[in-house]
Amino acid sequence: MSGWPRFFTATILYWSWLLEEEKYKMIIIDSLRFLVREKMVKLFGFVVMSNHIHLIWQMREGFAPESVQRDFLKYTAQKIKADLRKSNTQNIEIFFVNSKDRKFQFWKSNALSIHLYTPQIFLQKLNYIHLNRVRAKFL
Repeated sequence: MSGWPRFFTATILYWSWLLEEEKYKMIIIDSLRFLVREKMVKLFGFVVMSNHIHLIWQMREGFAPESVQRDFLKYTAQKIKADLRKSNTQNIEIFFVNSKDRKFQFWKSNALSIHLYTPQIFLQKLNYIHLNRVRAKFL
């Protein structure tokens, strides 16, 4: 393993409820499955909410956390964009940003990624993830 496990949170731009649709949740889950299957990360827990995700993961040896995080967010954004272009052209305009490096943005900049240095902090964040859907009344 490379470094400490990390608590990672990424939020949809404008807190939009984009991830409410099952197909977009599955893009996130399938992407995580790929990272685990390819032995890039060890995944301890995750939750996909309507407008954000939380994960606890640890990068495997040889994989830089910043690169994995960036590529994960970029890939999921591209998959969501492709689907929105095809099936929901009205909703894609919400995410139009026309910046230098992209025309659309789905994830807010500067996702949260913190090291979990102790077992107590790790368990606190894991419990938070598991209870997140319950607190939001998503049973």
